[in-house]
Amino acid sequence: MVTLKATHIVRPAEPTPNEIMYLNSCDQIKDITHTPTIYFYKHSPALDAGDALSRLKESLSKALVLFHPLAGRLNWAAEGGSRVELHCNGKGVPIFEAETEAAVEDFGDFTPTPAIQDLIPSVDYTTPIDEIPLVIVQLTSFKCGGVSIGLGISHVMADGPSALHFVDEWTKFARGAGPVVPPFLDRKAPEITEKPLDCKFDPSVLRPPPTLLGEENSLEQRKKPISVAFLNLTKFQIEKLRNKANLDFDKETYGGRGYSRFEAVAAHIWRCTSKARGHVAEQQTSLHFVADFRNKMKPALPKNYFGNALIRVEASDNSGNLLSNSIGTASKKIREAVEKVTDDTVRAYLDFLKGLPDVGRFRSLDNNGKPKGDFYGNPNLAIISWTGLPLYGADFGWGSEIHLGPGPMGFDGKTFLIPGREGDGSFNVAIWLQEEHMIQFNALVLSFSQSQRKRETNSSFWKGSTVQLYCGCM
Repeated sequence: MVTLKATHIVRPAEPTPNEIMYLNSCDQIKDITHTPTIYFYKHSPALDAGDALSRLKESLSKALVLFHPLAGRLNWAAEGGSRVELHCNGKGVPIFEAETEAAVEDFGDFTPTPAIQDLIPSVDYTTPIDEIPLVIVQLTSFKCGGVSIGLGISHVMADGPSALHFVDEWTKFARGAGPVVPPFLDRKAPEITEKPLDCKFDPSVLRPPPTLLGEENSLEQRKKPISVAFLNLTKFQIEKLRNKANLDFDKETYGGRGYSRFEAVAAHIWRCTSKARGHVAEQQTSLHFVADFRNKMKPALPKNYFGNALIRVEASDNSGNLLSNSIGTASKKIREAVEKVTDDTVRAYLDFLKGLPDVGRFRSLDNNGKPKGDFYGNPNLAIISWTGLPLYGADFGWGSEIHLGPGPMGFDGKTFLIPGREGDGSFNVAIWLQEEHMIQFNALVLSFSQSQRKRETNSSFWKGSTVQLYCGCM
């Protein structure tokens, strides 16, 4: 049980601009909710020697001078269409001070179950939008002397690279380290172009995902209870997957760069879930993920661009083809989707979003934080890859985290690919599936992990993976 002791509002340490900041079309389609992440730290002499709460408050106050938009609040824009505007008013960020009789070790391998949710601040999204902080922080002290930092950053304000940039600079202030790298705050940059668009955006790629054959919509699928599994893929297993995928690599089309680790692992997970779900051959299925377009634009956006620079990408097939063909065939579907992300297509995408009469259609959660709109669960999959991000090393002065992971707010089909903390080339995979399918998925994992067969099957490369399965409606 987690007990809340106090709430502290942290404001910028110096005066910051009081203004309404522009939010571009990529920001506008993001959910009016927070991305939950959790950092765990073991007990250390540095934690005993200092006041962790004071250190967090003082360093955050300094960081909010650089990242002053995060101290502001959103408001509904007068133009309507579900759009929001950012008021940089310095209202600040709450830090919730909490404690628990649990120990860090009680969380085992940190599978993102509801127990972890108590360590991350919750938000009542029925609160007026202009009263909801854009960043929320919870410092929880454990009986073992360790601590956790539960963090939520508004989807509208930052994507993964931007959120990690903020955390990295925050830790520098906490340690008194440097040099500080300020964020690039001009959100008009992705929409600026000196030439006419060379192509027109095809809105069909934003069509709703497929539904199960025989069902008119996804209402019944949304009602089913889900569970989460936390798996580990070793570097050896990932390379085996990649090598197998690259047996079918088309060098004439794509040059010398073979399928990436992400493409191979994502293809494998896509095939495994289709098998576990028992799809008929004719079942259409889509794999959804996002691509960072900072380096796709010409000129490229600054590395320290702060905001959202992600575009939705979709690969699709029917389950019969997916399972009867090789992992290389599935990897090719993913590569083809990635290759469509260019400067022209990104600019056309942003221009299309800017012209929409209402952007709310593309938010997967409503303004109260409840699921709505498109359903990316059965028969589909949504993969969020953190494999290319500089995740680790969030040292506030008491050592780096022993674990960083997502919060437990998953839905059927949601999957995270997380690089191993030790830098050993492994991936951790957090995946949410309907309970009835997770049992089959887990059975496949366990059967192959216990098998010494060398012949590849659809799930053979989960061999050696650790599995933690939590069952319950989430």
